[in-house]
Amino acid sequence: MADSGTESEPEPDPDPVRRIAGGYAGGGPALELGALLWDGVCRKDAPVRVPLAMLNRHGLVAGATGTGKTKTLQLVAEQLSASGVPVFLADIKGDVSGISAPGVPGDKVRERAAEVGQEWRGRGFPVEFYGLGGVGPGIPVRATVTDFGPVLLAKVLGLNRTQEQSLGLVFHYADSKGLELDDLKDLRAVVAFLVSDQGKAELRTVGGLSTATAGVILRSVTVFEQQGAAGFFGRPEFDTAQLLRTAPDGRGIVSVLELAAVRDRPQLFSTFLMWLLADLFHELPEVGDQDRPKLVFFFDEAHLLFTDASKAFLESITQTVKLIRSKGVGVFFVTQTPKDVPGEVLAQLGNRVQHALRAFTPDDATALKATVRTFPKSPYDLEAVLTGLGTGEAVVTVLGESGAPTPTAVTRLRAPESLMGPVDPAALDAAVAASPLYGTYARAVDRESAYEKLSGRPGPVADDGSVAESAPVSGTESVSGTAPDSVPRREQESLVAQVMGSGAFKSLARSVGTQLGREITRSLFGTSRRRR
Repeated sequence: MADSGTESEPEPDPDPVRRIAGGYAGGGPALELGALLWDGVCRKDAPVRVPLAMLNRHGLVAGATGTGKTKTLQLVAEQLSASGVPVFLADIKGDVSGISAPGVPGDKVRERAAEVGQEWRGRGFPVEFYGLGGVGPGIPVRATVTDFGPVLLAKVLGLNRTQEQSLGLVFHYADSKGLELDDLKDLRAVVAFLVSDQGKAELRTVGGLSTATAGVILRSVTVFEQQGAAGFFGRPEFDTAQLLRTAPDGRGIVSVLELAAVRDRPQLFSTFLMWLLADLFHELPEVGDQDRPKLVFFFDEAHLLFTDASKAFLESITQTVKLIRSKGVGVFFVTQTPKDVPGEVLAQLGNRVQHALRAFTPDDATALKATVRTFPKSPYDLEAVLTGLGTGEAVVTVLGESGAPTPTAVTRLRAPESLMGPVDPAALDAAVAASPLYGTYARAVDRESAYEKLSGRPGPVADDGSVAESAPVSGTESVSGTAPDSVPRREQESLVAQVMGSGAFKSLARSVGTQLGREITRSLFGTSRRRR
């Protein structure tokens, strides 16, 4: 007779396939991910799906390079679009543009479709192509410095906490005095003024800005411009409401941000993605739970956002992710392992698609064990499974229709129906030129803003007597009209001193007191909450 005080071994599950498949059964609208894999056999009678209503509960798509993450994004984006849900995708490698064109049938596609019970047909989906600041193909996406805010800009510039706080003071001053920071030359003009003899008096009631800190900020901005980043800031500023559009046939538009041309500047594009998300958060109304999300936002190379991020920055990300669900927006972070995402953010990601991991090093092995712990208990040996998955296979758990996590399912994923690769560059350029948004955003403009106000150089006067938008101004022009490369590099002559030596600011002491105060309310990330 067994000792009553001894714990008995748990009874083996008599039918694990039936139990796992039951967790994904449901009658509501859902995205079909693929079919269950068990003992090496693909069970097309056991589909793995995620309810459409649960896609605003956020998610994670992870896996080592080359394991099929991009195709998973393409598969999910296609089905969301077909269901009338707009999608945002960042195209880091330049191979997502194929979602706009029909896929090409072939033996591998037919074999995969037969295995998972998919009725495959090649078709393209409605797509808008964007480019960050007009670099590379796509409709230019720009932000004004004012609306981008000091917190995100400090991360892009690589400023420390003290320098970030000083930058925040510069924004506060510019906001309250009506000095619009449209582009980087506007920011440089305000910083240089505030450490001039005239400007120091303006800051006595709110705190000071040291010449040394101002010099760091100015040098960081100048280097940033010389790296070709000036075009990312300016007007016309992109309206993130454009990401919520649907096509005339009711399908959701897939917004693809082409980043291949700036992939060597990951800190820049990851922070810009956060600006897009933060702007959506503060512009959209509360809607609560709906039968489908208003937008699903895929945040690629997510680990770049969290690298060297301050505690306050991480708290802002966490709060945004927590609360944007009630605005009807789902966010999927795309990275290599769950360890790349902070625990508080990871806890908000209810839908997980984990592709294969490698365990070549001790660090890899640690990441593998940590990944296994993020999944519900399972009859699978997940450590063995995750290192042995093939391309287009993944370990999946999602939130079911009741909101509870589904059983862990090793899944062979469906094949995308659109082209699995980039479209011809000429076709992409033609699609961009034909977009109804092209005329609005293609050409950069430079209106009267802080630089012109401080230097006494208003924009051209229109026929009606108003100040019109002027022709584009080079983003690398300094306040004194001298290109940064021609500035003497003597150590004792700082950039601040050079700018202060210019006569550009003489009129500000007389005019700044007459500016109408209109402090801009700023969000968690310091982005402007001035509705456009």
